[in-house]
Amino acid sequence: MPRFKPYSYQQTKIIPLSLEQQIEEDSFEELLIRLVDQDLDLSIFRERYKNDATGAPAFDPSVLLKIVLYAYSRGMISSREIAKACEENVMFMAISADARPHFTTIADFVTRMKEEITVLFQQVLMLCDDLDLIGKHMFAIDGCKLPSNASKEWSGTKADLEKKAQKMEVAIRTILNKHAKLDKTDSDEKVEKRRQHRAEKMQRKVHRVKDWLDKNQDKPGKGGRIIQSNITDNESAKMPTSHGVIQGYNGVATVDSKHQVIVSAEAFGNSQEHDLLLPMIEKTRENFRAIEKEEADVFGNAKLVADTGYNTEENMKAIFEQGIEAYIPDNNFRKRDPRFQTAVRHRDGINPRKKVVIQKGFWFEPTDFQRDPKTGICICPNGKQMLRQSESVRIRGCKGVNYRGRVRDCRACMLRPKCIRKPTTPVRQVCFFEKDSKDTFTRKMMQRIDTARGRLLYSMRMGIVEPVFANLRANKKLDRFTLRGKAKVNIQWLLYSIVHNIGKIHRYGFAGA
Repeated sequence: MPRFKPYSYQQTKIIPLSLEQQIEEDSFEELLIRLVDQDLDLSIFRERYKNDATGAPAFDPSVLLKIVLYAYSRGMISSREIAKACEENVMFMAISADARPHFTTIADFVTRMKEEITVLFQQVLMLCDDLDLIGKHMFAIDGCKLPSNASKEWSGTKADLEKKAQKMEVAIRTILNKHAKLDKTDSDEKVEKRRQHRAEKMQRKVHRVKDWLDKNQDKPGKGGRIIQSNITDNESAKMPTSHGVIQGYNGVATVDSKHQVIVSAEAFGNSQEHDLLLPMIEKTRENFRAIEKEEADVFGNAKLVADTGYNTEENMKAIFEQGIEAYIPDNNFRKRDPRFQTAVRHRDGINPRKKVVIQKGFWFEPTDFQRDPKTGICICPNGKQMLRQSESVRIRGCKGVNYRGRVRDCRACMLRPKCIRKPTTPVRQVCFFEKDSKDTFTRKMMQRIDTARGRLLYSMRMGIVEPVFANLRANKKLDRFTLRGKAKVNIQWLLYSIVHNIGKIHRYGFAGA
């Protein structure tokens, strides 16, 4: 018969634990404690405390800051999860000196850091600069779109939300009428309670929508166009991503090329990146002015690279007027690159998203349309005359003339499958741009990016900024913003940027820290 060692859950064991000995030498935890206690000036937090004479003692801001930064470095963003770790995880006990703050204390500390977070970011940036971790030779600007703590189902214009409230009211009346009819008969009590609970839940949603409609107006977009608002977080926006449309924020960062240190960061509730380039350039200048004694422009000798989403005529004009050596391509820069001339042969025959056969020369291009510049008449490939719709079309600073086919000609045209890509499109449109248009700033950027030097420098962009987002999203588990409102979301984005920079100090500059 086998024998086993006896065991008992009633036994008592005393385990001696030294919190100081849990912190290993040259570890990230030791660096974090050293930075917060010795290198960072936390006097900016003392103004929020008013318990000098009365009130209970508060947790030291240095302890709370260590807890939050260490938790973010380990992929913990929930205040409840952080508070639980302070009670159960030995390393969190050592970091917090066994303080064990409540989760509401941690959440309040983070959300009220609006004035202090920028100063903290600049102090850590100064440490990176003192350790020579910032090269100041090339910067890359890009954004990372992340979901927010809001549902896109609660987005829409005021007219859309009013229709939604009316539909819910109709559904509520239907449920109540059905409940009144079944109340006279012997019906299942559980089913009736479930139906009543559903009606009450929908009624609360209706009150929520109407209350928002009474207190808010439509959110204006660029050019006065109305864009969709959100009841839960009106400062967030709907954003198209590779994984579909999300309701969230765009976390934009400026990254140095030497060790991928984040030199400026800010979260924006803008779905488009066009208007974010100039604010990020100015934010970078402000951060370097705050950490340096001289007032020299950091972009004086540094190069700037950014993606095609930041290329607009207004942005390029500001870039050239400020004398910044930037490399920001347009959407068609790869078509002009001779290295991509044979790229079509390596593509799949069918685009899985559009389900359209991709063949060279399959569609009619603008060159297949005959236009007489003198008379202004345009003839389509089927020999039909097209209507001149507009003569003031301007795209990226280039002026053009737009033509539109007649409905009766396009509806029964035999060449329609080859001329119009989508079956639902009523008529074909084509635009001719003037070749002798004035030399725009976008054209100047095209000439700069089409050189061998321009292509080489722009090719470095992905290796500079994309690994930073990979570190934040994959290693630090920042898959969504848990707070609401631009100010609070920006605090989370800057805190993660600080954690990223501290990681760079630990890896490349620990000896000097």
